[in-house]
Amino acid sequence: MDKMKMQSLDVTGSNIDKIARLFPQCVTERKDKDGKTELGIDFEKLRDELSADVIDEGEERYQFTWPDKKAHAHLANTPITDTLRPCREESVDFDHTQNLYIEGDNLNVLKVLRETYLGKVKMIYIDPPYNTGNDFVYNDDFSQSAEYYQENSGQTDEEGNRLVQNTESNGRFHTDWLNMIYPRLKVAKDLLADDGVIFISIDDNEQANLKKVCDEIFGESNFIVQVPWRKRTAKADVPFGFSQDYEWIICYAKSNHFNASIEGKERKYYDTPDFPNRPWRIHDLTKQTTASERPNSYFTIVNPKDGKEYHANPNATWRITMDTIDDYLKENRIVFPGDYDFLKISKPVLRYWKDDDIKKAGNDFGRIAVSSKLPENIGMSQDGTKEVTNLFKSKLFNFPKPTNLIKFFVNIISSKDALILDFFSGSATTAHAVMQLNAEDGGNRKFIMVQLPEKTDEKSEAYKAGYKNICEIGKERIRRAGKKIKEDNAGKESIDKLDIGFRVLKLDSSNMQDVYYTPQQFTELSLFADNVKPDRTEEDLLFQVMLELGVELSASIEQRTMDGKTVFFVNENYLVACFDTDIAEDTIREIAKLKPYYFVIRDSSLASDNVADNIDQLFETYSKDTIRLIV
Repeated sequence: MDKMKMQSLDVTGSNIDKIARLFPQCVTERKDKDGKTELGIDFEKLRDELSADVIDEGEERYQFTWPDKKAHAHLANTPITDTLRPCREESVDFDHTQNLYIEGDNLNVLKVLRETYLGKVKMIYIDPPYNTGNDFVYNDDFSQSAEYYQENSGQTDEEGNRLVQNTESNGRFHTDWLNMIYPRLKVAKDLLADDGVIFISIDDNEQANLKKVCDEIFGESNFIVQVPWRKRTAKADVPFGFSQDYEWIICYAKSNHFNASIEGKERKYYDTPDFPNRPWRIHDLTKQTTASERPNSYFTIVNPKDGKEYHANPNATWRITMDTIDDYLKENRIVFPGDYDFLKISKPVLRYWKDDDIKKAGNDFGRIAVSSKLPENIGMSQDGTKEVTNLFKSKLFNFPKPTNLIKFFVNIISSKDALILDFFSGSATTAHAVMQLNAEDGGNRKFIMVQLPEKTDEKSEAYKAGYKNICEIGKERIRRAGKKIKEDNAGKESIDKLDIGFRVLKLDSSNMQDVYYTPQQFTELSLFADNVKPDRTEEDLLFQVMLELGVELSASIEQRTMDGKTVFFVNENYLVACFDTDIAEDTIREIAKLKPYYFVIRDSSLASDNVADNIDQLFETYSKDTIRLIV
């Protein structure tokens, strides 16, 4: 049985594998810091393979850089052993919901999620802390030197985490913000589906820098649009006399497979006796091009029925050409004045068949392109504040985005089964918006909210109301919003099936003792000790196993008792795990007969060495294709 890694995806190792497949001659062996042999890249040889395209060191090139950028790029790829521990008591409908609420530093959470949700997220919306000088706190401790650490002394919490307050007097004003956002966006890109999209709210302080970062991470060609959002009405007593009433939502696609659309006005189709069961519509036959620009479209069209001539406008030529006019006439694609009494037209128009429109648009039939001008019903910050205040009967959160803003972006991706991620969840506006839209259109969208449990100010209304950190506000908002949405839609078909639940998961250190990862550093006696931390539950262990095996954290989980032992069944028989003690052959045999895809067991779970010796034989007999793993 193979031993599980129990750590997040090693992206650097994965990249080495990719290079090895393309340039095997550039891969070499070397000794790591522990003296073990590992694969590495011979950059001299790789340079020779790419010699025509390599930029020499020191050669001028276009680039966007800042202090510590390289270190934070590496930070995005470094594997971690952190895990997510389930918290049933704070969840809603834990056993049936498809939604997740995750507490913890979002960089590590994203890294933990990367292997499981690689390419599965349809849309990301984030409203990261803006660089106002004092309002973002993160603990990106990336192998600092002692000297660097001393320079930052006095900026740690009681647990030793580095807390950087980005004050304007700090010489690293923009650098700190960029180092915070850069690795998070790098990891987030991996989670996006090929047809996925990310929307990022930002103000003027870092808009230009964020645009450059996104150009680098997502690719300049995948920039879609920068949408202006009006956050407030004009304010008096402002610098230079200009009130900055707008913020921006920067939008990037993962690739050119993304296409936004929105419900358009219903097109008028005609049913006529000459084309039974074949509805059609009309469209202007001219376009805004001149005769000199399109000489082949500047000609006279003759109605074959009455010989009447229609001359092209030299400043608005026909959409078709002299070469294609006969085909259009044969296919009845041109409608002339007088053909139908109900059409009041003075020149020929194009005819489009509804069947062709449906075939071309597919699932997007009836939808149109999206304007970068937001609809009038999109609220401002004051509307977001009112929504939270109405739910809690108190003003607990400053400047939340209005749900209509997030609903608009969720709606334009058109998929009603989309997975939506927000890793700066704040008051959980995104979760609220997803549930609300599902109630309106019968969708089955799912959300993953991620939020650092930042403490609320002891003088704030939130703290006085009993909410000691932002996560407590976010979770309670989802509970209250879900209940209100169901009440407001009582009697609506299928409203009882609306998923307003969420599984709460909390980022923590690995469930495994240090001996699990570095057995060579421990005495022989230590190796026989339990390798799972004493304060961890079997369900804690199950979720770390699910993460490594790429099983979604919203998967169905069933506990059964077999021969007096607790056995977990995830997504029915896809993953079967047992972390109990003194497991006998009979239990293993019964599990093998169920033919799971994965079977996972603790190394200390088996009743005897004899059972351990016979596991593989039992599975070879009853389910030889089952992948057997041990922790």
